[in-house]
Amino acid sequence: MPFDDRDFPNLPKGERAISPRSRRLVAIWLYSIAGMILVMIALGGATRLTGSGLSIMEWAPIMGTLPPVTDTEWHRLYALYQQIPQYSLVNDGIGLAGFRRIFWLEWTHRLWGRLIGIAFVLPLVWFWLSGRLERRMQPRLLGFLVLGGMQGGVGWFMVASGFLPDATTVSPIRLVAHLALALILYGSVLWTALTLLPPRPRVIEASQTLRLLSWVTLGSVTLTIVAGGFVAGLHAGLTYNTFPWMDGRLLPDGYADLHPLVRNLFDNVAAVQFDHRALATLTLLLALALVVTAWPYRDRLGWRATLVGTAAVLQYVLGVATLLLAVPANLALPHQICAMLLLTAVLLIVHAVRHAPRRAPAVGPGHGQTARDTPFYGSVKPSSASQIATKDPHS
Repeated sequence: MPFDDRDFPNLPKGERAISPRSRRLVAIWLYSIAGMILVMIALGGATRLTGSGLSIMEWAPIMGTLPPVTDTEWHRLYALYQQIPQYSLVNDGIGLAGFRRIFWLEWTHRLWGRLIGIAFVLPLVWFWLSGRLERRMQPRLLGFLVLGGMQGGVGWFMVASGFLPDATTVSPIRLVAHLALALILYGSVLWTALTLLPPRPRVIEASQTLRLLSWVTLGSVTLTIVAGGFVAGLHAGLTYNTFPWMDGRLLPDGYADLHPLVRNLFDNVAAVQFDHRALATLTLLLALALVVTAWPYRDRLGWRATLVGTAAVLQYVLGVATLLLAVPANLALPHQICAMLLLTAVLLIVHAVRHAPRRAPAVGPGHGQTARDTPFYGSVKPSSASQIATKDPHS
């Protein structure tokens, strides 16, 4: 059993990385980083919903850590904000008090990003120098560090698009790039943590149908979230506030008005909203099918399947309510958070069933019976001696 409660404090440095304690420590650290990324995504959603993202016009990774503390500095930052189109076209006359309200949310968003960097780099250095990182993990963790740095750069690239003439919001394409990179980073970190310290019950050898369906569902959830990013970037949720019809039609007029046709996927309000609706409905159906397919394995997948089903239904209901009420922040933000919960739940199942079924040795000469043919295939406690003998000790 690779993750028991025993410790081996006297292991030489070269073997320290494979000890149960080291793996557990690294896993807990990565789970914490994944949780911080989840909070970061929620903060990003809040800044977008409140229009706070353009309130800080300076890119100061070090000096920007400290907030303004004097009236002179507040007035300087407010004067900078007054120079961009969002102020004159949307927030004219907001006043210094109103500016402070939107400033603090964006400042918190950026500060949290810096804290994630510190929470990742300092333990990484300690784990590395103390020999607690397996060699095979080191390139992956360095890759996470690079992705995190890229995310900060892409974030500023996105914000800068809101300073262009006549722009009152950031570019939808840059917004989605920022969101997609966050999803990649979150999923990769969480997957690595799950591999080091999976929740119980642990990996099962499920059917090919279940494994394929789990991956398809994960892809659908991800595409739906990305499509939601385009809806947010274009403020497409402020139109067609009926469901399931869009101006009395299932497929709205003007769906393919733009040329070339691909522009409709990210620059046409009607098409972007319809695509998000269609993907959300497909995701709901796939998630419910995943729950049904996983149910025969409920002794090991029960709580994961329940989480998928609950999150999928709740996410769909929140999405419809957010649309019908024209995107109130108190519904839109939970809608985004629930999307990440659904992504996490599906990822848990994908990770748990990622291994293909193994073939057991023949029970007797000429029989050729496999684990799939036994009545205990996929169960927690197989009773036949042949199954116990062939069970993966690391499952």
